[in-house]
Amino acid sequence: MMSRTIAERGEGRPKLVIHGGAGTISREGLTGELETQYLETLRSTLLHAFEILEKGGSSLDAVEGAVREMEDSPLFNAGRGSVFTHDGKVEMDASIMEGRTLKAGAVAGITIARNPVSAARAVMEKSPHVMLCGVGADDFARHMKLETAELNYFSSDRRWSELQEEIARESDDESTWSTSLSEGSRGKFGTVGAVAVDRAGNVAAATSTGGMTNKRYGRVGDSPIIGAGTYADNSSCAVSATGHGEYFLRYAVAHDVCALVSYKGLTVEQAAQLVIEKLRNVGGEGGVIAIDAAGHHSMAFNSEGMYRGWIVAERKPYVMIFDAVKKE
Repeated sequence: MMSRTIAERGEGRPKLVIHGGAGTISREGLTGELETQYLETLRSTLLHAFEILEKGGSSLDAVEGAVREMEDSPLFNAGRGSVFTHDGKVEMDASIMEGRTLKAGAVAGITIARNPVSAARAVMEKSPHVMLCGVGADDFARHMKLETAELNYFSSDRRWSELQEEIARESDDESTWSTSLSEGSRGKFGTVGAVAVDRAGNVAAATSTGGMTNKRYGRVGDSPIIGAGTYADNSSCAVSATGHGEYFLRYAVAHDVCALVSYKGLTVEQAAQLVIEKLRNVGGEGGVIAIDAAGHHSMAFNSEGMYRGWIVAERKPYVMIFDAVKKE
């Protein structure tokens, strides 16, 4: 296998790639001050999480660390920055997977974990299951003595205003509400994620989200679903997705990228671009980040922008939102 060869030769260089969501961004709606905040947070996340890899830590530790950093920021729709449901609650989803053993963990509709990605990792490592949801996920987080928080920790005026705007747009007609969901967009989705390869050539991926503004009925998107929002396999690549989850679920996007690498022999970039273009053709908006055991990576998206960045051995983070690369 490719990863084994890299490890045996001792040539593995750690690398980390992150995203902060796609499909919620417009050039007109992003002020210079806000753009600076996003870029600085992406840089800080890359530098802090990359230290884990530099010190010999695993790719699994690095992607959890990166996602935790973004969950702690109110800028992104995950953790502290999560959006509100129709009922004014916060329901978060997350997943994590490592490519050496294909072990994975996920939580859906969790409400109390300050860092849902760590709850997902606890499911992977401290339970016999892959996914826990709702009240059960909350109970598990308490049982594992994970750090928890009340609703006011996650609440912000910005997210509350977004909810009121969505409710104001919404018709009382159920068919109109259903159509708005199928059409996606209008800032209804956003995610954070990370993929990494460590010195041993092991890849890992993690994804976390606060869901969709104004969502109802316990809706769950792709972020906690292994194979849709997250996937990792040393023999192909690691993938974290962001976008309109219903499309990413239907097309099993994360696994599809890995399958094209594994079965068709495509590069990570070719596979990611092909899958994202396929989504564009059917109306799905969003993007993916992906990395293989050799450190080749992709950040493919079909939306106007995607908060994203990467860092490799020279410790120079590259961060961007639209087309331009900003380097420190």
